[in-house]
Amino acid sequence: MFESVALSDKNKHIAIGAALGIFFTLSTTAVLLATKGINDLSQENSRRRSGLGKDRTGSGLGRRSSISESIGNFISFGRVDRSDSVCDGVSGLIGNTPMMRIKSLSEATGCEILAKAEFLNPGGSTKDRVALNMINTAEKNHTLTPGNGSTIFEGTVGSTGISLAMIAKARGYNAWIVMPDDVALEKSQLLEKLGAHVEKVRPVSIVDKNQFVNLAKRRALEFGKDDSNEASSSSSESTSESKKTGFFADQFENLANFEAHYTTTGPEIYRQTHGNVDAVVMGAGTGGTLAGVAKYLKSRLPNIKTYLVDPQGSGLFNKVKYNIMYSSTEKEGTRKRHQVDTVVEGVGINRLTRNFAMSEGLIDDAIRVSDQEAVDMARYLVHQEGLFIGSSSAVNCVGAVRIARELGPGHTIVTLLCDSGQRHLTKFWNDEYLEKQGLVVKENVDNLDFLV
Repeated sequence: MFESVALSDKNKHIAIGAALGIFFTLSTTAVLLATKGINDLSQENSRRRSGLGKDRTGSGLGRRSSISESIGNFISFGRVDRSDSVCDGVSGLIGNTPMMRIKSLSEATGCEILAKAEFLNPGGSTKDRVALNMINTAEKNHTLTPGNGSTIFEGTVGSTGISLAMIAKARGYNAWIVMPDDVALEKSQLLEKLGAHVEKVRPVSIVDKNQFVNLAKRRALEFGKDDSNEASSSSSESTSESKKTGFFADQFENLANFEAHYTTTGPEIYRQTHGNVDAVVMGAGTGGTLAGVAKYLKSRLPNIKTYLVDPQGSGLFNKVKYNIMYSSTEKEGTRKRHQVDTVVEGVGINRLTRNFAMSEGLIDDAIRVSDQEAVDMARYLVHQEGLFIGSSSAVNCVGAVRIARELGPGHTIVTLLCDSGQRHLTKFWNDEYLEKQGLVVKENVDNLDFLV
């Protein structure tokens, strides 16, 4: 049995002092060790990020200790790219999309091929950024007033309309979308579920007054006139803020499109890659994404290369290569079905837009991608990565591989996954439809031999 020992006051103070000394010594040691561990891990992660798992000579993956690797994986898994704070409505979910490494493409090329997962925006595409900035800018200019029931008009092949309809519903507006009648059916169905009025027209050239963009603009003007007459006859006290207006979003010419990517997408890419990116590759429809991203990244990274990737039937390839807006499919007797003769939706155009003009002097080269290559790439990625992507995303990935091969191992290439395959089920992911267009649909694409 232990006998209790009574301590004098002096001994008590000595004991307490010793205990505190031991506590602070251990605490300081723990902090120093933890700090060293964090610094070591930070340095390791910095080295890993600077090479993104591969040394810059392309000699292969760098080796890391199993402990550092485990901790690094845990931190990567637990990191939240979007804000940890509560978002304010659906608009707060837009942007800050994650960047992913496409493992199969990276290993096949010896480069790091990174893709920004824009399909994770709430409206399912990168067009959420554009729609939000166009509406915010219109509200700032008092062209639109939230909650007063004004109508937003737009001509689109789908994604921008979906984004506008989503935000319009949240802000108290109506959406009127004019679109070609040959786009994937699920796009118009989704628009209708979002409460938009959908008007379909046959696909014609931009010079036709009933082309979908021209018609959307005319509908907005007609709406404004009708509303103005009603307002003047019903009340002399109506104000500009209470008056319903027809707003033509005009994604092709509205520079709020370009600005959305210059102020968000470009900075996000720079931050997520820590400025360690050699090339950016993407397609263009309105041209806002390419121009905005290129302008921002080149302002921070003067040596970065920017590439346009263009589907068959589009004139942008020749515009970049030869300064002539012309596609070989424009030759008489060659056009089959559409103003841009391709199964790809969302990129490719045969006119120069105001947004695309913002990329002047910023695009280093252009790459042509065939429909067959896009179809094969989409099937390859769904089998190898579980990535179910849309047609424009497939075009971007083809371009990324081409540039990786051109630059050689050890480089980092960034592209965008604009949307998922979920809004392309009736066309780009419809085997019967593709076969009718003369394309070969392979059951299993397990290598990149289709890219020669």
